[in-house]
Amino acid sequence: MPSVPSLLSTLRLSLVTAVAATVLAGCGFQLRGTSPVPAALQPLAVDCPDTLPGRFCQSVRDQLTLGGVELAESAQADYVLRLRSYQQDRRASAITAQAAAAEYILRHTVSLELFTADRVPLIASTELSASETYRYDETNVLAKQREEEELRQQLGDRLAQQVIFRLAPMTRERIDAAIEAQAASQDAAESQ
Repeated sequence: MPSVPSLLSTLRLSLVTAVAATVLAGCGFQLRGTSPVPAALQPLAVDCPDTLPGRFCQSVRDQLTLGGVELAESAQADYVLRLRSYQQDRRASAITAQAAAAEYILRHTVSLELFTADRVPLIASTELSASETYRYDETNVLAKQREEEELRQQLGDRLAQQVIFRLAPMTRERIDAAIEAQAASQDAAESQ
């Protein structure tokens, strides 16, 4: 049978753990890799054409789903997230004395737009980018190719996170304000 001090110690540890979990949950703490996705953007369609990397498009969809967003086809969605112009760039950033590349910069960019089903723009076309630098070693080409491929995947995942973070401020109030501003500008244009 456990001793009373041991039992009290176990209970104290359990109580401290429960209090810490409650405090973290109450202050808005989130696990790394999850993003605050607004509930106002439901249902949402992700327009990510085949010209974009499939892994990137899937990462965006997965993160939206993890954030509790209901995804739908464009015809059934109230909002459309359009992703376009995915670019991957690789440039030498440092050169050796023998004029060979010693370091490369990988840069990925994508543009996004968010609008309502009625084509009211909520986020105008915006370009997002992520980059990473890595050292290149001519004597270990296969390992460096694997490292580069892994970095490319990480950059795509980082871009997907940036897309989600760009959606985070879209509260119901902001959406309603954008719709009202669009209606007012249309009324003003028609009255001229």
